Amino acid sequence: MKTTITAKNMVVSPGITNRIMKKTATMERYLKPDTQMYVRLRKERNQRIAEITVPIDGVTLRAEAASEDNLFMSIDRALAKLEKQILRHRTKLEKRLRADIPAEEPEFIEEAPAQGERQVVRTKTYTTRPMHVEDAILQMELLGHSFYVFVNIETEQTNVLYLRKDGNLGLLEPEY
Repeated sequence: MKTTITAKNMVVSPGITNRIMKKTATMERYLKPDTQMYVRLRKERNQRIAEITVPIDGVTLRAEAASEDNLFMSIDRALAKLEKQILRHRTKLEKRLRADIPAEEPEFIEEAPAQGERQVVRTKTYTTRPMHVEDAILQMELLGHSFYVFVNIETEQTNVLYLRKDGNLGLLEPEY
């Protein structure tokens, strides 16, 4: 792994560099050897901020941590956050790979989605017909839905009409 350390408003001592290299070495088990890791250290007022960025597989993982007058604590916290992100990213990739490979026997064990991940649990098809916005409002009210998808007769584009929290209506129009 290649680690680049930069600093703003401070000097990076050999002790700081050694600490970063030692801590980032534990990340090598998760990352490929040619992975770039950018560590940016900066001092703002009485804050010591460590920002770590790792671009992998088209995704950029970034963690930042700050502490008062203790750069080592900032570095440790940022690396802990980054490690969690890397593990989460790897888990998603592994799930995607397993989903792409057809199983020999179907499994009927239903896994609960990880906290924070949402899934599509239902797909519904519908027919749209060109109509005016006023007709879409009437149709939405008749159906009792909080949104309605229709083709706008004036623009010939798909629009979404939705009920706002304040009780008014909103209209989403695509812009190409």
